[in-house]
Amino acid sequence: MKGKKAITKLVILLFSLVFVLAACSDDDASSDGDSKVIKFMHLWPEGSSKTHYEIVNGIIEDFETDNPGVKVDLEVLSNEQYKDKIQVLSTSDELPDVGMTWAAGYLEPYVNGNKFATLDDLLEGDLADSFVAGTAEAYALDGKTYGLPLELNIATIFYNKAIFEEYGLEAPETLEELEQVIETLNDNGVAPIALGNKDRWTGSLWYMYLADRIGGSDVLTKAIDRSGSFEDPALVQAAEEVQNLVEMDAFVKGFNGLADEEAKSMFMNEQAAMYLIATWDLPNYTTNEDVPQEFRDSVGYFHFPTVDGKGDMNSFVGGPGVGLFVAEDSDVKEEAKDFVSFFVQEWGEKSVTEAGVIPATKLDANSLELPQMYVDVLNDLNSASNLTLFADVQMSPDAAQVHLDMIQAIFGNEVTPEEFTKAHEDALSAEE
Repeated sequence: MKGKKAITKLVILLFSLVFVLAACSDDDASSDGDSKVIKFMHLWPEGSSKTHYEIVNGIIEDFETDNPGVKVDLEVLSNEQYKDKIQVLSTSDELPDVGMTWAAGYLEPYVNGNKFATLDDLLEGDLADSFVAGTAEAYALDGKTYGLPLELNIATIFYNKAIFEEYGLEAPETLEELEQVIETLNDNGVAPIALGNKDRWTGSLWYMYLADRIGGSDVLTKAIDRSGSFEDPALVQAAEEVQNLVEMDAFVKGFNGLADEEAKSMFMNEQAAMYLIATWDLPNYTTNEDVPQEFRDSVGYFHFPTVDGKGDMNSFVGGPGVGLFVAEDSDVKEEAKDFVSFFVQEWGEKSVTEAGVIPATKLDANSLELPQMYVDVLNDLNSASNLTLFADVQMSPDAAQVHLDMIQAIFGNEVTPEEFTKAHEDALSAEE
């Protein structure tokens, strides 16, 4: 009997211990349960984007320190894996609370499917007047904003100062002055402008800037969004000016068959004096140790010139890179928006000083330790009057294909300016 009593007491003791442990476990669970979890996905893996990856981790750590009741659950994928997974998750309403998106055409199906939350409240609150003109607008549809940009690229004309000095040339401010520079370089056997128009978007940069300077900052955008026409006289004249440049041998020989990488090599090997490209190339002319210091020291840039006295030189062609969205059906939407606001504010300075990225937010460049060219570009952006999004990004895939084909045709003198603009008008009006 004593043995049975002992066993009974032992069983009771064990059950009591189980209940105590269960109660402790419940207490732990409830303390974890008090924390709100934001699921966040980005596309900068440690292996291929180490600096970006580390900046993001630092921002998350700072956010969690400032918000003790909130945790960020992170998932990182490569670019293409990310795009594929986001598409799959959106079909089953399982998007992360915060993720990455691109502007314009990429954004549209997610907005139409009611997958992304509006973020205008952030733009009217902590982030008011934080973004470079035209960047946040690229994430807007029907007057509402569905993403906030992190990165920005503008196209600018880089030039070899040593070549210019050799021939007594100065950075041109008008198209007429640019044409004089081109003539002088050609007379001295120097290829004026590196262009790899096999990729076509490269030639589009030239056309877009001419359209902007001739017709104003909204003439092209209006033609694309159908509040205007692609047969606007300014857009016809822009095509004429492209052909004028071609006829005066402004570009390297065989430019329509060259890839952009080949054109870049020609500029960097000092085989051409100028090169119109976006600011994603800045490291090659500033911090890239693989590029000879002598060449980096010889590179400057200038804004696209005015045409016939018209055009705002503070109006740029370019576009924001990746941005952040908040899922419409997020269970922690307010916390997710707080995280996005925090992320954007911390990302600005860190991205440029640590990763060489031009952020979409305005910065006081003079307070940062940066190469002078970065300081100059950031100051330009702070005073930018407009940013016109790359034309092929603004258009539907079908219309973009027509645009790119016509760009190569106009540069190749295969169509007239009128045929060039009519082809665009036909493609865009067919979608109305």
